[in-house]
Amino acid sequence: QVQLVESGGGLVQPGGSLRLSCAASGFTLDDYTIGWFRQAPGKEREGVSCITSSDGRTYYVDSVKGRFTISRDNAKNTAYLQMNSLKPEDTAVYYCAANQGDFLSDYVEEYAYWGQGTQVTVSS
Repeated sequence: QVQLVESGGGLVQPGGSLRLSCAASGFTLDDYTIGWFRQAPGKEREGVSCITSSDGRTYYVDSVKGRFTISRDNAKNTAYLQMNSLKPEDTAVYYCAANQGDFLSDYVEEYAYWGQGTQVTVSS
C-alpha cells in the first residue's frame, strides 16, 4: 500500500543541523509533488517547504528561507529536508506529504498521502 515514512528527527542544540528523510513505498515519487509540514503543540499544521515533480521548483515558508533545503532523489524514492541553523521555534513534529501532480502548495488539503511524522526538538 502507499506509505511515506519519515526519519532523521531528534534533539539538537540551537544552531545545529538535522536531515529528515521521507521514504516512499507502494508508489514512485517521480510524478508526485512532495511537501514538508510541521506541527508544534497547540498550533495548526504549517507548510514548510515543497518541491515539484517535473522540474524541482521549490517553495519555502519565510521563517525557514536560507536555512532549510528540500530535495528529492527519485532513484531512491526518497525526499529530504536539510535543516541548518536550527532555532527553538523550529521544534515540532515534521511530516512529509505527497500528491500526484506538479504544483507548489503549502496547503494541507492539497496533499493526499502523509507520513506518521518525526519529532524535531531544538533545545540547549
